[in-house]
Amino acid sequence: MSRNVVDVLQERGFIEQVTDTGLREVASTQTLKCYVGFDPTARSLHLGHIIPVMGLAHFQRNGHIPIALVGGGTGMIGDPSGKTVERQLLSKEDVEANAQRLKVQLSRFFSFEGPQAALLLNNAEWLLPLNLVDFLREIGKHFSINAMIAKESVRWRLEERGQGISFTEFSYMLLQAYDFYHLYEHNGCAVQAGGKDQWGNITAGIELIRRMSGGSAHGLTFPLLTTASGVKIGKTEGSSENDMIWLDPEMTSPYRMYQYWINTDDRDVIKFLKLFTFLEMSQIAELEESLKQDPGRREPHRQLAFEFTRLAHGEEAGRTAQVASEVLFGSEVQAFSREVFSTLAGEVPTTRISRERIQKGVSLADLLLETKLAKSKRAARDLIGQGGAYVNNKGWKDLEAKVGLDQALSGRGVLLRAGKKNYHLLMIE
Repeated sequence: MSRNVVDVLQERGFIEQVTDTGLREVASTQTLKCYVGFDPTARSLHLGHIIPVMGLAHFQRNGHIPIALVGGGTGMIGDPSGKTVERQLLSKEDVEANAQRLKVQLSRFFSFEGPQAALLLNNAEWLLPLNLVDFLREIGKHFSINAMIAKESVRWRLEERGQGISFTEFSYMLLQAYDFYHLYEHNGCAVQAGGKDQWGNITAGIELIRRMSGGSAHGLTFPLLTTASGVKIGKTEGSSENDMIWLDPEMTSPYRMYQYWINTDDRDVIKFLKLFTFLEMSQIAELEESLKQDPGRREPHRQLAFEFTRLAHGEEAGRTAQVASEVLFGSEVQAFSREVFSTLAGEVPTTRISRERIQKGVSLADLLLETKLAKSKRAARDLIGQGGAYVNNKGWKDLEAKVGLDQALSGRGVLLRAGKKNYHLLMIE
């Protein structure tokens, strides 16, 4: 039997668990529809969501049809899986606005056009009109309270956290199982995928399909990844929303995203290339060899950072972040584009300087003092004399020479540096 999407996912490290229902065999002979549910409570996806997104993309690339299911109905209730407290409920308007943003972000990873066009569905369409009594008669009778309490997501809330769980959240499993049943009946969807914490909800849906339709469905879960240092993927060392790496460029700039990936631990970088890029395994093997032979070059890290930033934000944003990163890591600069200039201006302190003044020439010591790269004129002169001052990342040791328009990069600005990492951008106006 030829390799198929299950083999691809297995090889790249995507599969945590897969149901014993013959998914691999079916994937070789049929065009499958696979769905993943997305919580619409935020205006953007973050890197913690990307493993399921990439999983759906691999399904499409291997001839299957992805379904992104926005939890417009379930999002008004909240999934207890992996949560310690009950979440705030959303309005219908908030859910719809977030769903549209979600589609734009997902379209970077897989296509909503073509023969295997992805579908974006909202479970509010079939959940909100439900009649409670009918739902309990037709669906609720298939669920055992004992079995539901035994599910890890519920048991964790009841026993380990000691915070209890509302009936609203407890009913979430029934609604997610019903989602799978509805998609199976109305959209021909026979595969559900999700995070490791969704295993109980996925298997509940498969069992409901079997009981209601006599049909066979499949499920798989993806690993919940942490970095080698134990931090969740997509989070920096802090704990607030500001510490998340979001796909919305207004929440996390492409440059900051690029920096997140380029700072990947050597122990993680090859694994992340398999999970977060579409590079061929042979290319990743070459990068792994490069890491062994010359770890200081950090070639796999640069490739990971560029590939994912390009994927999430487009080719131009990826190139811009790449160039800006190289500049701020000390590469000498001859010129830069308007986009790189804007990126640098957003990442380092800036000071405006008139074109007339820079045209006459200004001593570097004065500029270091004015930009607070040096605390005094004496300290500035000492810094220059000791070889610690840079103009456009080029060492500047002449105490008498002046910075002028000859140093203006593309006529837009001059990049000053004190020591290894203290940058300041002069913006010429």
